[in-house]
Amino acid sequence: MLFGAKYTGFAAFFVYFDVDKGKFVCYNVGQFWVRPRERLTVTGGGSTKQPTILQDFEWYLPEDGQFWNKTAREAGRLSKLGFTSVWLPPACKGQAGIRDVGYGVYDQYDLGEFDQKGSVPTKYGTKDEYLAAVRAFHDQGMEVLADMVLNHRMGADETETVQAIRDDEHDRNIQLEQTSIRAWTKFTFPGRAGKYSDLQWDHTHFSGVDWDDSTGREAVYQLAGKSWAEKVDRENGNFDYLMGADLDMSNPDVVRELDRWGRWYLDFTGVDGFRMDAVKHIDFPFFAHWLTKLRDETGLALPTVGEYWSADTGALCEFSDRSGQVMSLFDVPLHQRFFEASEQGAAFDMSGLARDTLSERQPDLAVTFVDNHDTQPGQALQSWVREWFKPLAYAMILLRESGVPCVFYGDLYGIPHDGIGPTPGLETLLMARQKYALGRQTSYFDRPDVVGWTRSGEPDVPGSGLAAVMSGGEGGARLMCVGARHAGETFVDILGGRPERVTLDGTGSAEFPVDGGAVSVWVTEAAA
Repeated sequence: MLFGAKYTGFAAFFVYFDVDKGKFVCYNVGQFWVRPRERLTVTGGGSTKQPTILQDFEWYLPEDGQFWNKTAREAGRLSKLGFTSVWLPPACKGQAGIRDVGYGVYDQYDLGEFDQKGSVPTKYGTKDEYLAAVRAFHDQGMEVLADMVLNHRMGADETETVQAIRDDEHDRNIQLEQTSIRAWTKFTFPGRAGKYSDLQWDHTHFSGVDWDDSTGREAVYQLAGKSWAEKVDRENGNFDYLMGADLDMSNPDVVRELDRWGRWYLDFTGVDGFRMDAVKHIDFPFFAHWLTKLRDETGLALPTVGEYWSADTGALCEFSDRSGQVMSLFDVPLHQRFFEASEQGAAFDMSGLARDTLSERQPDLAVTFVDNHDTQPGQALQSWVREWFKPLAYAMILLRESGVPCVFYGDLYGIPHDGIGPTPGLETLLMARQKYALGRQTSYFDRPDVVGWTRSGEPDVPGSGLAAVMSGGEGGARLMCVGARHAGETFVDILGGRPERVTLDGTGSAEFPVDGGAVSVWVTEAAA
């Protein structure tokens, strides 16, 4: 399902190998959608909320196995803040056991149930505590998105001696040498002893590894008789291989097991949808198969958002087309604009803040965000939006109509590991999204220093409507129109940056001021 999308059919076709039918099948993409998908909403407290996601973790959470219990206790508060969906961290046992954030996935059936990798619980807690957390969010009318790591496996139980081809690290289309290596590719899961699935993974299920245990050499090794998937990101010539033991999506046994596990996971946990990890490294059409099969079998909408890490909007659109538009995507280009603006300050042209982003080109596909666990300080994709710009960025994703916003745990709660506190004004902006950010949007992004937009409000929602104005430089004001029905009303800045009261003229327009390096959100005084 696409967040915020409505589809009735497509003029495109995809071919994939159906392991159950034992043959290649051609699908009209329109067949993927048996009914229109309405905009994702969750009804709570007698009113329909605007869809808002919380990424409910950051990299440096305590390694104490208590997170599932903690976040379950927070479910009520998070619902009151306006969140309709929560993206939980990977629940499967990782190679580092209780120290693993979850992306070094070892056993996809171990949700903190078996004594493997040095612990029964994962970093976040036990299986039962995870299931209780899912129920706690459901009790608050919220949807739960599970983090799916399908690209690789790590922490194998045994090595195998196999033939492999060492590829050029920077161009995986260049083969350097054929050699014999000892690879960590045998997964026997002794702690689970065959419960839920008796499949044991070996080198036939993988296409590549990055370690030869016989020589202690780290390199990109393509296993003999295998080939990299063609429909992947073209960085490094071919970016199929990312890390660990890379799953071979052309192997019918692999696809069959992932199909089986996906259905098991949904039935076992009761989650509502997915966040898909590292989709740029997985054969694009695989997702059209996997998600469509799960939706067909369960009858569930399964809202899904994919992480395709690229600031190239064209690459995101290409992935979406080649995967049958079966998921939303994180708007990485917009995050990159936020990062650049926070670094450049007054030198950044604010008129281009949203230009050529996914939320501009394909707004129904976009999940917007400011930062996440990979961009936070010290992580592989570090591009941390500076604190001064955070309120501006969150005003953009929460108060404009394009895309579905995803708020980062580290911005809501802070990141003690790096001495970072919560983003000022974030809870006010979350409230404003539900209460004021309604109705027709008019944008004023035609100046490099001060930009803004208005929302006209909905006639049946008293007090709705707003004017947002922000500056990355010295500040100023913008003449903007909220709408004629607001004529004569007095507006105030709910973020408290400007103390004055602004009265709208007979057309519903006024000059709305803002301080330098700040955002002001103006709403009717009577509703503030």
